[in-house]
Order: sequence, then C-alpha cells, then structure tokens
Amino acid sequence: MQLNPLYYTDQHIAFADSVRKFTQKELMPHINEWEEAETFPRELYQKAAEVGLLGLGFDEKYGGISGTDAFYVLLSSIELAKTASGGLCASLLSHSIGAPPINHFASDEIKQEVLTKILSGEKISALAITEPGGGSDVAALQTKAIRDGNDYIVTGEKTFITSGIRADYYTVAVRTDPDAKGANGISMLLIDAHSEGITKTKLDKMGWWASDTAHIHFDQVRVPVENLLGTENMGFFVIMNNFNMERFFLAASSYGFALVCYEEALEWAQQRKTFGKRLVDHQVVRHKMVDMATRLTMTRALLEDTAYRLGKPELQGNDLIAQICMLKNVATQTMQFCADSAVQTLGGMGFMRGTKSERIYREVKVNMIGGGAEEIMKDLASRQLGY
Repeated sequence: MQLNPLYYTDQHIAFADSVRKFTQKELMPHINEWEEAETFPRELYQKAAEVGLLGLGFDEKYGGISGTDAFYVLLSSIELAKTASGGLCASLLSHSIGAPPINHFASDEIKQEVLTKILSGEKISALAITEPGGGSDVAALQTKAIRDGNDYIVTGEKTFITSGIRADYYTVAVRTDPDAKGANGISMLLIDAHSEGITKTKLDKMGWWASDTAHIHFDQVRVPVENLLGTENMGFFVIMNNFNMERFFLAASSYGFALVCYEEALEWAQQRKTFGKRLVDHQVVRHKMVDMATRLTMTRALLEDTAYRLGKPELQGNDLIAQICMLKNVATQTMQFCADSAVQTLGGMGFMRGTKSERIYREVKVNMIGGGAEEIMKDLASRQLGY
C-alpha cells in the first residue's frame, strides 16, 4: 500500500523497512514452531531492541528513541502482524504498556536501573492491573498495599497478565487507601517479579498461544516506598494516561491482522478453482473481497487521523479520547469481519492449523476485550462526548 506523504516521512519508511526485514529473518521462519510450543526464545527481546522496536516513545536518556510518533507504532504493528501471531506481538512488546508508567513517573535512579535494562531487552516488563473480580472495571480493584515503614506490603491477585511468568518487573495497580472508594485511593507500584511472596500460574488460552499469560498472587510482598510511580493515591491518573497508546496499539495490530486475512483470502481466491473457474471469478466472492477492502480502508483512514492527532497537543482532549475508543472498536470489528470472511473463503483449509487466518480467527476476541472491552469503549466515548 502506498503511504500518504502527508503523514509519513523517509524516517518512517526506513523504520518500517527495518521491522519488515527483522520480521522476515527472525520471526517468520519460527513462528509456527513457537505457537505450538507456546513460547519463544528470551533472546528475541534483545534482537527486537537492536532494530529499535523496544525504544519507541521512550526517553533517549534511558535507551529510548527520540522523535518517534504514533506512525512508528502503526507501521511496526502492521509489519509484525504479518506473523499472524498476536501472542508473539503482545509478549514481545509487553513493555509498551508495562514500562510507560516507569518512563513517566519513576525516579531517575529507578529509570537508570530498571528502564535501561527493559529497553535493551535484558529485562522484561509487564503491566498488572486486571483482577479476577474486576475485569475492565479498574476502579473496583482489591489488591492492597499497606505502608509499613519504608515498604509497602502488597496482598492480592492479578490475572490475564501478559508476560506474567517471564517478566522481571511488574507495574502494579494497588489500593493504598483501603477506605477509599472507586478510583480514589489507587496507586501504582513497580514490583520486582522475583520478590518473595509472589506466585505465578500459567494460563491456557483460546489464542495467543505464543504469549506467556499468567495469574499472579501477591502474599505479603514487600516493595520499597521509592518504587511508587507517581503520587500515592493518584494512581488512577497513571493508569488512564497509559490507556490511550495501549488502545491505539491494539487498534493498529487489529488492522494489521485484518490485512493479513484479506491478503491470504485474496491469494487463495485467485488460485482456487470451483465449478470450472477461479473463486475470485464468482461475483459473490468478489463482493466479499470488496467488503473486506472497504473496512480496511475505513480503518486505515481512522488510524492515520488518530496518529496525526496524537502528535498534535492542540488537537488532544476529550474528543481524542473518544476517537481512540471508537477506533479500537472499529479496528477490532474489522479484524473480526476479515478473519471470518477469510476463513469462509478458504473453506476447509481455513479450518486447518497453519493457515494465518485460522490463527487470527482464534485471536479476534482478545483484541476486542483487551485494553477495555467493546462495551466499555462505547460508554467511555459517550462520557467524553458529553452524553
């Protein structure tokens, strides 16, 4: 697809090319094996760091890449989606949601000690917010952190945590004021994932097989007070600050996976023959392909407009938050439609493990739920729009 020069610079294009080469060399030859093994090598993080994938949006002082905007995230998401493995992408880039609170709210000493190692791929970061009884209702979290001298003592549970088993650091939402209700009294802590009192349990999933996903139990875990991210009892702001780019990343990835489904279905339709002619020569199939292309074009336009606005402070505000919510829903619905249409077009082959569309079909729902379920997005958008 030709890139619009109004949005993309030579630097954007060069970066996309480097991610494309990385994907072809380091990921594509092994992805089916990693999916079946439900893991991938730890050294892949360092290889990703070498091509700049881990540094996007982070302070250059700690190993990040300066001057990168949302278009870098969009382009890299599209290239990585060619693996058709949402689990690989989610775990390899789990720092993109686990590390921003460190980047924005930790002390310089912690950034130097922790963030540099995460951005180099030496250490792995995970975000731990969701709880068994809360889901998308962040304000209902129950994990407690009680002050005891120079430490917090953390007790509670987190679930559906991407990179939860192999992570070295958790960025954890806790309730530091047990008497506060809702969004009040919540704080964010950086917790060493190897601390005494932490139990990790691997979770089996419908999709995202290559992703390490865990249930985590904190039993009287001691965390130094200096590991507080931001101001005590003001952690809800830290969490909300993190959501915009997480949702944009999910939307960009969803678009990339939808595009993979479209391309696989089109290639099959151009080669497969039924009733004496190619599938694509049947009007009903051509219309299906056009429906997929229409949704992809619509989603790409909204993605690029949102990426542009994310880079313009004067265009940010409640309207942009609402647009990101709508974007996530539009992109994941496009992914759902294209995955379903691709499997239908491939017929029996679409039901076979090994086709990209089959894998993506199993992973649609996690994109629609993760980062805020579709219903949550609609409600949040309505509030931002004032009704």
